[in-house]
Amino acid sequence: MSRARLILLTALTMAAFAGNSLLCRLALAHTAIDAATFTTVRLASGAAMLWLLTQWRPVTSGSGGGRWLSGLALFAYAACFSFAYISLPAGTGALLLFGAVQVTMVLHDLRSGKTPRMAQAAGMALAAAGLVWLVLPGVSAPPLLGSLLMLASGVAWGIYSLRGRGAGDPTRVTAGNFLRAVPFSIALSIAAAGALTLDPAGVAYALASGAITSAIGYVIWYSVLPSLSATSAATVQLSVPVIAAFGGIVLLGENLTLRLVASSIAILGGIAMVIRDKGRGG
Repeated sequence: MSRARLILLTALTMAAFAGNSLLCRLALAHTAIDAATFTTVRLASGAAMLWLLTQWRPVTSGSGGGRWLSGLALFAYAACFSFAYISLPAGTGALLLFGAVQVTMVLHDLRSGKTPRMAQAAGMALAAAGLVWLVLPGVSAPPLLGSLLMLASGVAWGIYSLRGRGAGDPTRVTAGNFLRAVPFSIALSIAAAGALTLDPAGVAYALASGAITSAIGYVIWYSVLPSLSATSAATVQLSVPVIAAFGGIVLLGENLTLRLVASSIAILGGIAMVIRDKGRGG
Protein backbone atom coordinates (compact mmCIF):
# COMPACT_ATOMS: atom_id res chain seq x y z
CA MET A 1 0.00 0.00 0.00
CA SER A 2 1.37 3.41 -0.96
CA ARG A 3 2.10 5.92 1.81
CA ALA A 4 -0.47 8.41 0.47
CA ARG A 5 -3.17 5.74 0.38
CA LEU A 6 -2.24 4.58 3.89
CA ILE A 7 -2.48 8.12 5.26
CA LEU A 8 -5.83 8.74 3.53
CA LEU A 9 -7.43 5.49 4.72
CA THR A 10 -6.12 5.95 8.27
CA ALA A 11 -7.51 9.49 8.38
CA LEU A 12 -10.88 8.24 7.10
CA THR A 13 -10.96 5.58 9.80
CA MET A 14 -10.21 8.03 12.61
CA ALA A 15 -12.92 10.34 11.25
CA ALA A 16 -15.35 7.39 11.23
CA PHE A 17 -14.53 6.48 14.83
CA ALA A 18 -15.07 10.09 15.91
CA GLY A 19 -18.22 10.13 13.78
CA ASN A 20 -19.75 7.45 15.99
CA SER A 21 -19.58 9.82 18.94
CA LEU A 22 -20.93 12.74 16.94
CA LEU A 23 -23.82 10.77 15.41
CA CYS A 24 -24.84 9.27 18.74
CA ARG A 25 -24.72 12.61 20.54
CA LEU A 26 -26.55 14.30 17.66
CA ALA A 27 -29.32 11.69 17.77
CA LEU A 28 -29.80 11.57 21.53
CA ALA A 29 -29.42 15.29 22.23
CA HIS A 30 -31.15 16.74 19.18
CA THR A 31 -33.81 14.19 18.21
CA ALA A 32 -36.45 12.26 20.16
CA ILE A 33 -35.04 8.74 19.62
CA ASP A 34 -34.44 6.78 22.83
CA ALA A 35 -31.05 5.24 23.65
CA ALA A 36 -32.22 1.61 23.50
CA THR A 37 -33.69 2.05 20.03
CA PHE A 38 -30.56 3.83 18.84
CA THR A 39 -28.46 0.91 20.09
CA THR A 40 -30.63 -1.70 18.38
CA VAL A 41 -30.77 0.13 15.05
CA ARG A 42 -27.01 0.77 15.15
CA LEU A 43 -26.09 -2.86 15.86
CA ALA A 44 -28.65 -4.30 13.42
CA SER A 45 -27.61 -2.03 10.57
CA GLY A 46 -23.94 -2.73 11.32
CA ALA A 47 -24.61 -6.47 11.24
CA ALA A 48 -26.48 -6.16 7.94
CA MET A 49 -23.75 -4.09 6.29
CA LEU A 50 -20.96 -6.38 7.52
CA TRP A 51 -22.89 -9.45 6.33
CA LEU A 52 -23.19 -7.89 2.87
CA LEU A 53 -19.46 -7.12 2.83
CA THR A 54 -18.56 -10.69 3.80
CA GLN A 55 -20.50 -12.00 0.80
CA TRP A 56 -17.83 -10.47 -1.46
CA ARG A 57 -14.95 -12.05 0.44
CA PRO A 58 -13.78 -15.65 -0.03
CA VAL A 59 -14.19 -17.94 2.97
CA THR A 60 -10.82 -19.18 4.21
CA SER A 61 -9.97 -21.83 6.76
CA GLY A 62 -9.93 -20.42 10.27
CA SER A 63 -11.76 -17.27 9.19
CA GLY A 64 -14.07 -17.54 12.20
CA GLY A 65 -17.58 -16.23 12.64
CA GLY A 66 -17.83 -14.48 15.99
CA ARG A 67 -18.46 -15.59 19.57
CA TRP A 68 -21.40 -15.05 21.92
CA LEU A 69 -19.24 -13.61 24.72
CA SER A 70 -17.73 -11.18 22.24
CA GLY A 71 -21.23 -10.29 21.05
CA LEU A 72 -22.24 -9.61 24.66
CA ALA A 73 -19.20 -7.37 25.18
CA LEU A 74 -20.01 -5.54 21.94
CA PHE A 75 -23.60 -5.03 23.09
CA ALA A 76 -22.44 -3.75 26.50
CA TYR A 77 -20.13 -1.26 24.77
CA ALA A 78 -22.86 -0.02 22.40
CA ALA A 79 -25.60 0.20 25.05
CA CYS A 80 -23.51 2.04 27.63
CA PHE A 81 -22.20 4.27 24.82
CA SER A 82 -25.73 5.26 23.80
CA PHE A 83 -27.06 5.91 27.30
CA ALA A 84 -23.91 7.87 28.22
CA TYR A 85 -24.39 10.23 25.29
CA ILE A 86 -27.78 11.32 26.58
CA SER A 87 -25.86 13.69 28.85
CA LEU A 88 -22.21 13.79 27.74
CA PRO A 89 -20.75 16.16 25.13
CA ALA A 90 -19.20 14.37 22.15
CA GLY A 91 -15.59 15.21 22.95
CA THR A 92 -15.81 14.37 26.64
CA GLY A 93 -17.48 11.05 25.86
CA ALA A 94 -14.84 10.10 23.30
CA LEU A 95 -12.06 11.00 25.72
CA LEU A 96 -13.54 8.89 28.52
CA LEU A 97 -14.18 6.01 26.13
CA PHE A 98 -10.71 6.05 24.63
CA GLY A 99 -9.03 6.41 28.02
CA ALA A 100 -10.97 3.48 29.47
CA VAL A 101 -10.21 1.27 26.46
CA GLN A 102 -6.48 1.87 26.68
CA VAL A 103 -6.36 1.52 30.47
CA THR A 104 -8.25 -1.78 30.21
CA MET A 105 -5.77 -3.17 27.70
CA VAL A 106 -2.75 -1.96 29.69
CA LEU A 107 -4.13 -3.54 32.87
CA HIS A 108 -4.61 -6.78 30.94
CA ASP A 109 -0.93 -6.72 30.03
CA LEU A 110 -0.01 -6.13 33.67
CA ARG A 111 -2.21 -9.03 34.75
CA SER A 112 -0.43 -11.20 32.21
CA GLY A 113 2.83 -10.55 34.07
CA LYS A 114 4.25 -7.76 31.95
CA THR A 115 6.02 -5.38 34.35
CA PRO A 116 5.74 -1.73 33.29
CA ARG A 117 8.89 0.27 32.65
CA MET A 118 9.35 3.56 34.49
CA ALA A 119 8.05 5.68 31.62
CA GLN A 120 5.03 3.40 31.22
CA ALA A 121 4.21 3.63 34.93
CA ALA A 122 4.50 7.42 34.80
CA GLY A 123 2.25 7.52 31.74
CA MET A 124 -0.40 5.36 33.40
CA ALA A 125 -0.34 7.56 36.50
CA LEU A 126 -0.69 10.70 34.37
CA ALA A 127 -3.60 9.25 32.36
CA ALA A 128 -5.35 8.07 35.54
CA ALA A 129 -4.92 11.51 37.11
CA GLY A 130 -6.44 13.08 33.98
CA LEU A 131 -9.47 10.80 34.15
CA VAL A 132 -9.98 11.53 37.86
CA TRP A 133 -9.65 15.29 37.27
CA LEU A 134 -12.15 15.18 34.41
CA VAL A 135 -14.91 13.56 36.49
CA LEU A 136 -14.27 15.30 39.84
CA PRO A 137 -17.27 17.34 41.01
CA GLY A 138 -17.20 20.94 39.84
CA VAL A 139 -18.95 23.49 37.68
CA SER A 140 -17.50 22.11 34.43
CA ALA A 141 -17.42 18.42 35.39
CA PRO A 142 -19.42 16.12 33.08
CA PRO A 143 -22.49 14.35 34.56
CA LEU A 144 -21.35 11.51 36.84
CA LEU A 145 -23.80 8.87 35.59
CA GLY A 146 -22.95 9.56 31.96
CA SER A 147 -19.23 9.45 32.79
CA LEU A 148 -19.55 6.10 34.58
CA LEU A 149 -21.56 4.65 31.70
CA MET A 150 -18.94 5.78 29.18
CA LEU A 151 -16.12 4.34 31.29
CA ALA A 152 -18.05 1.06 31.41
CA SER A 153 -18.47 1.27 27.64
CA GLY A 154 -14.71 1.68 27.26
CA VAL A 155 -14.00 -1.31 29.51
CA ALA A 156 -16.45 -3.42 27.47
CA TRP A 157 -14.80 -2.32 24.20
CA GLY A 158 -11.38 -3.09 25.63
CA ILE A 159 -12.54 -6.60 26.57
CA TYR A 160 -14.07 -7.02 23.11
CA SER A 161 -10.81 -5.93 21.48
CA LEU A 162 -8.75 -8.31 23.63
CA ARG A 163 -11.04 -11.22 22.77
CA GLY A 164 -10.67 -10.38 19.08
CA ARG A 165 -6.89 -10.70 18.94
CA GLY A 166 -6.00 -13.34 16.35
CA ALA A 167 -9.63 -14.48 16.04
CA GLY A 168 -9.50 -14.99 12.25
CA ASP A 169 -10.75 -12.87 9.35
CA PRO A 170 -11.56 -9.56 11.13
CA THR A 171 -14.46 -8.62 8.83
CA ARG A 172 -16.17 -12.00 9.12
CA VAL A 173 -15.58 -12.23 12.88
CA THR A 174 -16.88 -8.69 13.41
CA ALA A 175 -19.97 -9.49 11.33
CA GLY A 176 -20.62 -12.53 13.50
CA ASN A 177 -20.17 -10.57 16.70
CA PHE A 178 -22.50 -7.79 15.53
CA LEU A 179 -25.12 -10.40 14.64
CA ARG A 180 -24.83 -11.97 18.10
CA ALA A 181 -25.13 -8.56 19.78
CA VAL A 182 -28.49 -7.86 18.13
CA PRO A 183 -30.61 -10.22 20.33
CA PHE A 184 -29.22 -8.55 23.46
CA SER A 185 -30.12 -5.12 22.09
CA ILE A 186 -33.62 -6.29 21.13
CA ALA A 187 -34.10 -7.56 24.70
CA LEU A 188 -32.99 -4.14 25.98
CA SER A 189 -35.48 -2.41 23.69
CA ILE A 190 -38.29 -4.68 24.93
CA ALA A 191 -37.34 -3.97 28.54
CA ALA A 192 -37.32 -0.24 27.80
CA ALA A 193 -40.49 -0.32 25.69
CA GLY A 194 -42.14 2.25 27.94
CA ALA A 195 -39.60 4.83 26.77
CA LEU A 196 -39.70 3.79 23.10
CA THR A 197 -39.57 6.78 20.75
CA LEU A 198 -39.12 6.32 16.99
CA ASP A 199 -37.79 9.53 15.50
CA PRO A 200 -37.04 9.50 11.73
CA ALA A 201 -33.95 11.69 12.01
CA GLY A 202 -32.69 9.73 15.03
CA VAL A 203 -33.16 6.44 13.20
CA ALA A 204 -31.27 7.85 10.21
CA TYR A 205 -28.36 8.82 12.47
CA ALA A 206 -28.39 5.34 14.03
CA LEU A 207 -28.35 3.72 10.57
CA ALA A 208 -25.41 5.90 9.56
CA SER A 209 -23.58 5.06 12.78
CA GLY A 210 -24.09 1.33 12.33
CA ALA A 211 -23.71 0.85 8.58
CA ILE A 212 -21.12 3.55 7.79
CA THR A 213 -19.02 4.79 10.71
CA SER A 214 -19.07 1.42 12.50
CA ALA A 215 -19.21 -1.31 9.83
CA ILE A 216 -17.37 0.37 6.97
CA GLY A 217 -15.06 2.19 9.41
CA TYR A 218 -13.97 -1.13 10.94
CA VAL A 219 -13.41 -2.72 7.52
CA ILE A 220 -11.17 0.18 6.40
CA TRP A 221 -9.28 0.02 9.72
CA TYR A 222 -8.60 -3.68 9.35
CA SER A 223 -7.34 -3.06 5.81
CA VAL A 224 -4.69 -0.58 7.01
CA LEU A 225 -3.65 -2.36 10.22
CA PRO A 226 -1.21 -4.73 8.47
CA SER A 227 0.68 -1.67 7.18
CA LEU A 228 0.99 -0.05 10.63
CA SER A 229 3.22 -1.05 13.52
CA ALA A 230 1.41 -1.81 16.77
CA THR A 231 2.74 1.42 18.26
CA SER A 232 1.65 3.50 15.28
CA ALA A 233 -1.80 1.91 15.26
CA ALA A 234 -2.28 2.67 18.94
CA THR A 235 -0.84 6.17 18.75
CA VAL A 236 -2.89 7.32 15.76
CA GLN A 237 -6.08 6.61 17.70
CA LEU A 238 -5.14 9.42 20.06
CA SER A 239 -6.60 11.71 17.40
CA VAL A 240 -10.15 10.37 17.83
CA PRO A 241 -11.14 12.32 20.98
CA VAL A 242 -9.62 15.48 19.49
CA ILE A 243 -11.62 15.09 16.26
CA ALA A 244 -14.78 14.36 18.26
CA ALA A 245 -14.24 17.37 20.50
CA PHE A 246 -13.76 19.81 17.63
CA GLY A 247 -16.59 18.17 15.70
CA GLY A 248 -18.85 18.69 18.71
CA ILE A 249 -17.89 22.36 18.88
CA VAL A 250 -18.37 23.01 15.16
CA LEU A 251 -21.36 20.78 14.40
CA LEU A 252 -23.21 20.56 17.72
CA GLY A 253 -22.39 23.89 19.32
CA GLU A 254 -20.74 22.31 22.36
CA ASN A 255 -18.38 24.24 24.62
CA LEU A 256 -14.64 23.66 24.96
CA THR A 257 -13.82 23.89 28.67
CA LEU A 258 -10.45 24.37 30.35
CA ARG A 259 -11.05 21.17 32.33
CA LEU A 260 -11.54 19.18 29.13
CA VAL A 261 -8.38 20.63 27.57
CA ALA A 262 -6.25 19.95 30.66
CA SER A 263 -7.67 16.46 31.12
CA SER A 264 -7.18 15.66 27.43
CA ILE A 265 -3.53 16.64 27.61
CA ALA A 266 -3.00 14.48 30.70
CA ILE A 267 -4.95 11.44 29.47
CA LEU A 268 -3.74 11.39 25.88
CA GLY A 269 -0.21 12.36 26.87
CA GLY A 270 -0.06 9.63 29.48
CA ILE A 271 -1.37 7.01 27.07
CA ALA A 272 1.13 8.15 24.44
CA MET A 273 3.96 7.67 26.97
CA VAL A 274 2.80 4.12 27.67
CA ILE A 275 2.39 3.22 24.00
CA ARG A 276 5.67 4.69 22.81
CA ASP A 277 7.73 3.22 25.64
CA LYS A 278 6.07 -0.14 25.04
CA GLY A 279 7.09 0.13 21.40
CA ARG A 280 10.72 0.71 22.38
CA GLY A 281 10.87 -1.86 25.15
CA GLY A 282 8.87 -4.62 23.45
